[in-house]
Amino acid sequence: MNISKATARIVGALFLTVNIAFLAGVLILEPILGSTETLAIVSAKRTQVILGVLLELINAVAYVGIALIMYPILRKRFESMALGFVGFRLIEFVMQILADLSPLSLLDLSDEFVSAGAPAASSFHALGAMLVADRFWAFQMLSITFVLGSLLFYTMMYRSKLIPRFISIWGLLGVVVVLTNTILDMLGFPPGNLGIVMLLNELFLGVWLIVKGFNEPADVTGSA
Repeated sequence: MNISKATARIVGALFLTVNIAFLAGVLILEPILGSTETLAIVSAKRTQVILGVLLELINAVAYVGIALIMYPILRKRFESMALGFVGFRLIEFVMQILADLSPLSLLDLSDEFVSAGAPAASSFHALGAMLVADRFWAFQMLSITFVLGSLLFYTMMYRSKLIPRFISIWGLLGVVVVLTNTILDMLGFPPGNLGIVMLLNELFLGVWLIVKGFNEPADVTGSA
Protein backbone atom coordinates (compact mmCIF):
# COMPACT_ATOMS: atom_id res chain seq x y z
CA MET A 1 0.00 0.00 0.00
CA ASN A 2 1.66 3.20 -1.19
CA ILE A 3 1.06 6.68 0.12
CA SER A 4 0.11 8.66 -2.94
CA LYS A 5 2.11 11.63 -4.10
CA ALA A 6 -1.07 13.68 -3.88
CA THR A 7 -1.44 12.88 -0.17
CA ALA A 8 2.15 13.89 0.50
CA ARG A 9 1.63 17.14 -1.38
CA ILE A 10 -1.52 17.95 0.57
CA VAL A 11 0.24 17.34 3.89
CA GLY A 12 3.23 19.37 2.69
CA ALA A 13 0.98 22.24 1.63
CA LEU A 14 -0.75 22.16 5.03
CA PHE A 15 2.61 22.36 6.81
CA LEU A 16 3.44 25.46 4.78
CA THR A 17 -0.03 26.87 5.48
CA VAL A 18 0.13 26.43 9.26
CA ASN A 19 3.43 28.25 9.58
CA ILE A 20 2.78 31.04 7.10
CA ALA A 21 -0.69 31.69 8.55
CA PHE A 22 0.54 31.59 12.15
CA LEU A 23 3.53 33.85 11.46
CA ALA A 24 1.38 36.35 9.58
CA GLY A 25 -1.28 36.32 12.33
CA VAL A 26 1.27 36.91 15.08
CA LEU A 27 3.00 39.69 13.14
CA ILE A 28 -0.35 41.43 12.72
CA LEU A 29 -1.71 40.94 16.25
CA GLU A 30 1.25 41.15 18.61
CA PRO A 31 2.29 44.77 17.87
CA ILE A 32 -1.32 45.82 18.53
CA LEU A 33 -1.85 43.75 21.67
CA GLY A 34 1.61 44.54 23.04
CA SER A 35 1.18 48.30 22.79
CA THR A 36 0.91 50.49 25.90
CA GLU A 37 -2.15 52.05 24.23
CA THR A 38 -3.83 48.77 23.33
CA LEU A 39 -7.43 49.89 23.92
CA ALA A 40 -7.11 52.97 21.73
CA ILE A 41 -5.23 51.13 18.97
CA VAL A 42 -7.53 48.07 18.80
CA SER A 43 -10.54 50.21 18.04
CA ALA A 44 -8.71 51.94 15.19
CA LYS A 45 -7.35 48.67 13.76
CA ARG A 46 -10.42 46.48 13.91
CA THR A 47 -9.85 44.98 10.45
CA GLN A 48 -6.26 44.00 11.25
CA VAL A 49 -7.30 42.36 14.51
CA ILE A 50 -10.00 40.28 12.82
CA LEU A 51 -7.59 39.33 10.00
CA GLY A 52 -4.94 38.26 12.51
CA VAL A 53 -7.44 36.10 14.39
CA LEU A 54 -8.63 34.45 11.16
CA LEU A 55 -5.04 33.65 10.16
CA GLU A 56 -4.37 32.03 13.53
CA LEU A 57 -7.55 29.97 13.20
CA ILE A 58 -6.46 28.86 9.71
CA ASN A 59 -3.23 27.68 11.32
CA ALA A 60 -5.16 25.64 13.90
CA VAL A 61 -7.53 24.10 11.33
CA ALA A 62 -4.61 23.12 9.08
CA TYR A 63 -2.85 21.36 11.98
CA VAL A 64 -5.99 19.32 12.63
CA GLY A 65 -6.12 18.54 8.91
CA ILE A 66 -2.57 17.16 8.98
CA ALA A 67 -3.42 14.92 11.93
CA LEU A 68 -6.62 13.59 10.33
CA ILE A 69 -4.87 12.85 7.01
CA MET A 70 -1.93 11.14 8.68
CA TYR A 71 -4.02 9.09 11.13
CA PRO A 72 -5.11 6.32 8.70
CA ILE A 73 -1.48 5.96 7.60
CA LEU A 74 0.16 5.96 11.04
CA ARG A 75 -2.40 3.87 12.91
CA LYS A 76 -1.34 0.77 10.96
CA ARG A 77 1.70 0.52 13.21
CA PHE A 78 1.26 3.19 15.88
CA GLU A 79 -2.45 3.04 16.71
CA SER A 80 -2.27 4.55 20.21
CA MET A 81 0.30 7.18 19.28
CA ALA A 82 -1.58 8.15 16.12
CA LEU A 83 -4.79 8.56 18.12
CA GLY A 84 -2.92 10.63 20.71
CA PHE A 85 -1.52 12.81 17.93
CA VAL A 86 -5.02 13.57 16.65
CA GLY A 87 -6.24 14.20 20.21
CA PHE A 88 -3.50 16.71 20.99
CA ARG A 89 -4.12 18.55 17.73
CA LEU A 90 -7.82 18.84 18.57
CA ILE A 91 -6.98 20.17 22.04
CA GLU A 92 -4.55 22.60 20.41
CA PHE A 93 -7.39 23.81 18.19
CA VAL A 94 -9.51 24.51 21.28
CA MET A 95 -6.60 26.35 22.93
CA GLN A 96 -6.21 28.48 19.80
CA ILE A 97 -9.88 29.45 19.97
CA LEU A 98 -9.46 30.44 23.62
CA ALA A 99 -6.37 32.49 22.75
CA ASP A 100 -8.29 34.28 19.99
CA LEU A 101 -11.27 35.12 22.18
CA SER A 102 -9.16 37.77 23.93
CA PRO A 103 -8.44 40.02 20.92
CA LEU A 104 -12.05 39.63 19.78
CA SER A 105 -13.28 40.64 23.24
CA LEU A 106 -10.85 43.56 23.17
CA LEU A 107 -12.65 44.87 20.08
CA ASP A 108 -15.87 45.43 22.06
CA LEU A 109 -14.01 46.72 25.12
CA SER A 110 -12.01 49.12 22.95
CA ASP A 111 -15.18 50.50 21.35
CA GLU A 112 -16.64 51.12 24.81
CA PHE A 113 -13.36 52.72 25.90
CA VAL A 114 -13.38 55.16 22.98
CA SER A 115 -17.10 55.92 23.43
CA ALA A 116 -16.46 56.75 27.09
CA GLY A 117 -13.97 59.41 26.05
CA ALA A 118 -10.83 57.29 26.59
CA PRO A 119 -10.55 57.87 30.37
CA ALA A 120 -6.95 57.90 31.56
CA ALA A 121 -7.52 55.59 34.53
CA SER A 122 -10.49 53.29 34.75
CA SER A 123 -11.69 49.72 34.91
CA PHE A 124 -11.24 49.60 31.14
CA HIS A 125 -7.49 49.32 31.54
CA ALA A 126 -7.79 46.55 34.12
CA LEU A 127 -10.13 44.56 31.89
CA GLY A 128 -7.87 45.12 28.89
CA ALA A 129 -4.82 43.90 30.80
CA MET A 130 -6.75 40.83 31.97
CA LEU A 131 -7.75 39.93 28.40
CA VAL A 132 -4.16 40.26 27.20
CA ALA A 133 -3.02 38.07 30.11
CA ASP A 134 -5.68 35.48 29.24
CA ARG A 135 -4.28 35.29 25.71
CA PHE A 136 -0.75 34.87 27.05
CA TRP A 137 -1.67 31.90 29.25
CA ALA A 138 -3.85 30.33 26.58
CA PHE A 139 -0.84 30.46 24.26
CA GLN A 140 1.33 28.76 26.87
CA MET A 141 -1.17 25.91 27.15
CA LEU A 142 -1.38 25.79 23.36
CA SER A 143 2.41 25.55 23.14
CA ILE A 144 2.55 22.66 25.61
CA THR A 145 -0.15 20.80 23.68
CA PHE A 146 1.71 21.50 20.44
CA VAL A 147 4.89 20.06 21.96
CA LEU A 148 3.13 16.84 22.99
CA GLY A 149 1.53 16.40 19.57
CA SER A 150 4.79 17.11 17.75
CA LEU A 151 6.69 14.71 20.02
CA LEU A 152 4.34 11.89 19.00
CA PHE A 153 4.42 12.88 15.32
CA TYR A 154 8.19 13.03 14.96
CA THR A 155 8.68 9.87 17.00
CA MET A 156 6.39 8.03 14.58
CA MET A 157 8.17 9.64 11.62
CA TYR A 158 11.57 8.59 12.98
CA ARG A 159 10.55 4.99 13.60
CA SER A 160 8.66 4.57 10.33
CA LYS A 161 11.27 6.32 8.15
CA LEU A 162 8.48 7.92 6.11
CA ILE A 163 10.72 10.98 5.93
CA PRO A 164 14.52 11.20 6.20
CA ARG A 165 15.57 10.74 9.78
CA PHE A 166 17.50 13.99 9.90
CA ILE A 167 14.17 15.84 9.48
CA SER A 168 12.64 13.83 12.34
CA ILE A 169 15.65 14.50 14.58
CA TRP A 170 15.44 18.19 13.70
CA GLY A 171 11.75 18.11 14.64
CA LEU A 172 12.46 16.41 17.97
CA LEU A 173 15.12 19.04 18.69
CA GLY A 174 12.53 21.69 17.86
CA VAL A 175 10.16 20.09 20.38
CA VAL A 176 12.77 20.48 23.13
CA VAL A 177 13.47 24.09 22.12
CA VAL A 178 9.77 25.05 22.06
CA LEU A 179 9.19 23.41 25.45
CA THR A 180 12.21 25.24 26.92
CA ASN A 181 11.00 28.52 25.42
CA THR A 182 7.52 27.99 26.88
CA ILE A 183 8.72 27.11 30.38
CA LEU A 184 11.08 30.10 30.53
CA ASP A 185 8.31 32.37 29.26
CA MET A 186 5.92 31.09 31.93
CA LEU A 187 8.55 31.70 34.62
CA GLY A 188 8.97 35.30 33.49
CA PHE A 189 12.28 34.87 31.65
CA PRO A 190 11.31 35.22 27.97
CA PRO A 191 14.31 33.99 25.94
CA GLY A 192 13.13 35.41 22.63
CA ASN A 193 11.54 33.48 19.80
CA LEU A 194 13.40 30.17 19.95
CA GLY A 195 10.46 28.61 18.16
CA ILE A 196 12.18 29.56 14.90
CA VAL A 197 13.88 26.14 15.07
CA MET A 198 10.52 24.36 14.76
CA LEU A 199 9.13 26.87 12.25
CA LEU A 200 12.07 26.28 9.88
CA ASN A 201 11.74 22.52 10.36
CA GLU A 202 8.07 22.48 9.39
CA LEU A 203 8.63 24.78 6.43
CA PHE A 204 11.42 22.51 5.22
CA LEU A 205 9.24 19.42 5.79
CA GLY A 206 6.41 21.02 3.83
CA VAL A 207 8.65 21.71 0.84
CA TRP A 208 10.21 18.23 1.11
CA LEU A 209 6.83 16.48 1.01
CA ILE A 210 5.65 18.55 -1.96
CA VAL A 211 8.83 17.83 -3.92
CA LYS A 212 9.85 14.36 -2.73
CA GLY A 213 6.79 12.84 -1.06
CA PHE A 214 6.92 10.13 1.61
CA ASN A 215 9.36 7.24 1.54
CA GLU A 216 8.00 3.75 0.92
CA PRO A 217 5.89 2.96 4.00
CA ALA A 218 6.97 -0.65 4.48
CA ASP A 219 7.74 -0.07 8.15
CA VAL A 220 4.29 1.39 8.73
CA THR A 221 2.24 -1.25 6.99
CA GLY A 222 4.27 -4.11 8.39
CA SER A 223 4.85 -5.54 4.91
CA ALA A 224 8.12 -7.24 4.06
